[in-house]
Amino acid sequence: MDALHRLLRPTFWKLVFVLVVGAGLYATWLRFTKGLGAATALSDRFPWGIWIGFDILCGVGLAAGGFTMAAAVHIFRVKRFEAVVRPAILTAFLGYVLVVFALMFDLGRPWVVWHPLVMWNPHSVMFEVAWCVMLYTTVLALEFSPMVFERLGWSRALRRVRRALPYFVVLGVLLSTLHQSSLGSLYLIVPTKLHPLWYTPLLPIQFFLSAAAIGSAMVLFESRLSGRAFGHELPAAVRVDLARVMMVLLVPFALLRLADLARRGALGLAFEPTMEALLFQVEFSLGVVLPIVLVAIRRVRHSPQGPFVAAICAILGFVTHRLNVSITGMDATQKTGYFPAWTELAVTMMIVAFGFVAFALAVKFLPVFHRVAAESDGAEAAH
Repeated sequence: MDALHRLLRPTFWKLVFVLVVGAGLYATWLRFTKGLGAATALSDRFPWGIWIGFDILCGVGLAAGGFTMAAAVHIFRVKRFEAVVRPAILTAFLGYVLVVFALMFDLGRPWVVWHPLVMWNPHSVMFEVAWCVMLYTTVLALEFSPMVFERLGWSRALRRVRRALPYFVVLGVLLSTLHQSSLGSLYLIVPTKLHPLWYTPLLPIQFFLSAAAIGSAMVLFESRLSGRAFGHELPAAVRVDLARVMMVLLVPFALLRLADLARRGALGLAFEPTMEALLFQVEFSLGVVLPIVLVAIRRVRHSPQGPFVAAICAILGFVTHRLNVSITGMDATQKTGYFPAWTELAVTMMIVAFGFVAFALAVKFLPVFHRVAAESDGAEAAH
């Protein structure tokens, strides 16, 4: 009864959640009863909006911490990151489930989402993305399952999954590499419709590098929020190492972007008095330059807030980059003046809210942070 009372007790954030979900459910009803035209600002000239740009392109990229941390611990044996594997896997699993959920809103006929399973088209990039996302979601479910089995006390199933876990991780890294880059390949077919600041044959490589870098940033972000909400702070040394990994991966991404713009003669476009140039400057300075500078400063890197602030900057810059590719860069040539309808934003906010609540419930009822706690206790005992 006490747990039920606490659950039903009104708070500010619960009220916000109810309002967001209420607006999202109304938008959902409008979408599936009146169609895309009534619920979105999309058109035949601009058919992909925020549901693709944010919910899909950003959602998949922001879930990259699952494969980066799993690879670091289970393949490269970086044991100091073992404390963040489970939260990263949980975030990735929830992220991919919600990406699939969000995709249903954008599909004209969502009930045929299963068609790629039986209607093969190996020459289509979207076919490859669909299969990789489906398979990687399955792999994440298997990587997530030990937390459930431990909670239920299913020791036999737990042993079997643990024996097979290294193979799942290798498969997951392979699938993630394929579809993280393939999301960029989707835009290679529109060389005349995407602004030169973002169109490049190297877009698949850029998408993969940015996702790999943002994986560490997301782990830092979620660990900070989890520490504030649930009391599971990461050891300082792990925070510093994650910040360094983020910086090391952002540097080649930055160099590749600049070298590619210079090679294509498009670097000057970044300094013209246009909205596209301004958004590019925001994307690059906020998401690349500032995090690298912050982490490079030792005092900032070792401070309690420094890695978190750098991660926030990297995440905001990453989201801006994906939205620039999917919306800003496309609208610059199409001149449709697309801006998301409030119902589009309501659905997106509802999906994000579901993600936060699902993460909180998983932390409450599953052993997500038990290794973090164990490591922290051990460090305190050593001191």
